[in-house]
Amino acid sequence: MCGIVGYVGGRPALDVVVEGLARLEYRGYDSAGVAVLADGKLATAKRAGKLVNLRGALEEEPPPEGTLGMGHTRWATHGAPNDRNAHPHVDCTGSVAVIHNGIIENFAELRAELEEGGHRLLSDTDTEAVAHLLEDEVKAGGGLVEAMRRVCGRLEGAFTLVAVHTGDPDLVVGARRNSPLVVGVGEGENFLASDVAAFIAHTRDAIELGQDQIVELRADGVTVTDFEGRPADVKEYHVDWDVSAAEKGGFDYFMLKEIAEQPRAVADTLLGRIGTDGRLHLDEMRIPDRELREVDKIIIVACGTSYHAGLIAKYAIEHWAGLPCEVELASEFRYRDPILSPTTLVIAISQSGETMDALMAVRHAREQKAKLLGICNVNGSTLPRECDGVLYTHAGPEIAVASTKAFLTQLVAVYLIALYIAQVRGTKWGDEVFAMVQLLERMPEKVEKVLETMEPVRELARSLSNERCVLFLGRHVGFPVALEGALKLKELAYMHAEGFAAGELKHGPIALIEEGLPVVVVVPPRAREVLHDKIVSNIQEIRARGARTIVIAEDGDESVEPYADTLIAVPAVPTLLQPLVTTVPLQVFACELATAKGHDVDQPRNLAKSVTVE
Repeated sequence: MCGIVGYVGGRPALDVVVEGLARLEYRGYDSAGVAVLADGKLATAKRAGKLVNLRGALEEEPPPEGTLGMGHTRWATHGAPNDRNAHPHVDCTGSVAVIHNGIIENFAELRAELEEGGHRLLSDTDTEAVAHLLEDEVKAGGGLVEAMRRVCGRLEGAFTLVAVHTGDPDLVVGARRNSPLVVGVGEGENFLASDVAAFIAHTRDAIELGQDQIVELRADGVTVTDFEGRPADVKEYHVDWDVSAAEKGGFDYFMLKEIAEQPRAVADTLLGRIGTDGRLHLDEMRIPDRELREVDKIIIVACGTSYHAGLIAKYAIEHWAGLPCEVELASEFRYRDPILSPTTLVIAISQSGETMDALMAVRHAREQKAKLLGICNVNGSTLPRECDGVLYTHAGPEIAVASTKAFLTQLVAVYLIALYIAQVRGTKWGDEVFAMVQLLERMPEKVEKVLETMEPVRELARSLSNERCVLFLGRHVGFPVALEGALKLKELAYMHAEGFAAGELKHGPIALIEEGLPVVVVVPPRAREVLHDKIVSNIQEIRARGARTIVIAEDGDESVEPYADTLIAVPAVPTLLQPLVTTVPLQVFACELATAKGHDVDQPRNLAKSVTVE
């Protein structure tokens, strides 16, 4: 969602802030703004649209040079994406400026109170109310930090707030509840951001901020307290990637770079998982084996692409670990009164670790005494801290909004968890688990082979750039892959695309088939003979009705060739692992088709990288 940058130190603050905002563009946004405090005065600039519009405004009317500032990229919730609603927002006196990520649920009540008290609010946002509340609290005495503490006590919802005040010219104040905020620790300078990417060019030392905490940022130090004013325990950590990992590296788009990085990302997620005893070790899980043996049901909660990883996990968990497994959309989970107990394991999957729907599902599960395990790519994010255990995916920074390498590494993570539970419960012998991990360790090479053969897929995508609709079919683990392929096309090409379980064709979807309609079919390995033969029959059914069949099948599968208008071959792998190779052509296909349509594949319209509001 929104991007936040704060800085205090010895450099020109505007340069640091704008550079940080540029590194946060991937999060998705529709306006941008900055505030700089210099010579006791506050200067702001903000513009709707992309960062280039803000840069243009700053060139036309440069603000005074100061060494304290903050910036924001906004994804609109309350109020249209225009200049007036862009952040920062200021109070009546022009001495307080605020930027904000999240939603303040009681803002209408607060706004009415402020207007009755004589305040004049100029925007439609929930954020502006905070600037005026701070104005009143600063006037009441105590300084900006105490004012922020009192204001936070009145707010309902999820929020990260960053504020500056002309009366505290060396201070940036941040507050966090249910929305990401991290501190970057430098020498003679310090940073605040919604993502470490914003300051990674300057420091790789960071501090996690916990729930309901306030941070005071000065050039010579950082102080963290809770909303009651008590000193807070913080966790310092070192970011294990540098600025080059967040740059395009010669690719036209971050998405292309991240697709190409998938073999390495898969390998990194597997690194060090087998101990010297030949057994699978997942030290980050932190859930004792004794408690895992007591688990009698697993529920996976996730959203979007992560939800599709969860659907594939269900097949692996039930097959290897012998436990019933449900997969839920995190946004729906807590609203249906799910049946949970201390013997239920809830697995939450989120690339960012800040997905609000997933966090709220986890909190509901904790209230019901369930065990909690997170799968996450971002060290120091909220999800790992709120779960009993975590499995990090080690994919490195994923900048493009449409997830690629995060999805493949999430698959690896759920495979490892399924195998680990099988090992603990004794449903798989140790040598069986070891053999399967060895197969997983060969998957980076398989993914690399897929990437080497993608030029025909790109040509196909360009030839279909004028189509209105594409359908996707799959069986078994191929069904979630079909859903993921359709989602990528919706996200990037803005096309109608649907994924179906192939066996459901005759129950309605076959009515959609018409002459020339492109249909992508994910074919199971020949080793699963019943599944394979049934989907070949499905291909014949849709081809007989005029569909243009695009078939993804393993190398050497001659039985599908007569029915495929286009055949995309992938390396032969075990059925449960097949999504690691069949997903990749669909990522390339969507990326190339969207590019042919002239779309920005890194920042598709209306979307944000991390959805930090419900």
